[in-house]
Amino acid sequence: MNQNKMEHKKRIRYILSLLIIFLMIAISTYTGEKEIIFPEMAALTIGLWIVDKRVWKVNWWQIILLMTLGAVGGICIVRYSPLPYVLNFSLAFMFAGTCLLISRATLIPLISACMLPVLLHTETWLYPIAVLSLSVIAVSGQKLMERFGIRQPIEAVFAEKTGMKDIARWSAMLFFVFLVSLLAVLLECPYFIIPPLVVTFAEMVNSKAGFRNRPTQIFLFLTVAATLGSMSQLIGYYYLHLPEGVIALFIAGCLFCIFEWTGKYFAPAGALAFIPTVSYTHLRAHETDSYL
Repeated sequence: MNQNKMEHKKRIRYILSLLIIFLMIAISTYTGEKEIIFPEMAALTIGLWIVDKRVWKVNWWQIILLMTLGAVGGICIVRYSPLPYVLNFSLAFMFAGTCLLISRATLIPLISACMLPVLLHTETWLYPIAVLSLSVIAVSGQKLMERFGIRQPIEAVFAEKTGMKDIARWSAMLFFVFLVSLLAVLLECPYFIIPPLVVTFAEMVNSKAGFRNRPTQIFLFLTVAATLGSMSQLIGYYYLHLPEGVIALFIAGCLFCIFEWTGKYFAPAGALAFIPTVSYTHLRAHETDSYL
């Protein structure tokens, strides 16, 4: 009986996650504002709503503050930085890493919030407003679920004080991000530096979770998520002309089924699956030259 009750609560969390993702895509489609689509919202719902344990060492108010700060930082880099694209991308990573080091939080999706506008050349302030709103929804949803017993309360646990070892680790990651960014520009393949992949890299370097020791499983998760997102857009939108909201429901539904089937949850895979939803529009608006 207890097991049935737990399964029922999990189904409610899945349904609510599908609903918020659907609404995000539907509002974006209705208004014509692609900046409203924030792929990391899928990662936040997985980490804050679906998984019944603590995923990130961060307080609830820090989630809202850090995600919004990352989005604002990314927009400012695009609008005001005179540096070349490669350096701007590295600057976005450095800004996100600095925020995490200062706050002692492990909210790695912050990296994606900061890097995505740089990747897509987004300049509108609507993006950080959308990130702020969606972060508030994600945190509020978690608190309401805990209050009504739909999910277990999760206590905030903070990382230890930042030391030289942490700074050295983030500096090394910055160097590798710069190299990959440079390679992406030279090969004219901006997809090499999709933010959820950078988030995965940072998660595996910083996290002590079990998935760090299962690189093959992570590779399969990311491959399936990327294929699911791309093929759903290609077939659903370009061939079947289905509404974006319906396609989003299909992507999220399939992803959640995979999580349940494997018994493993990997938040960056959720964000990666929704990258094609925004990139099909944004990246087609810019020729490859704009990345040089």
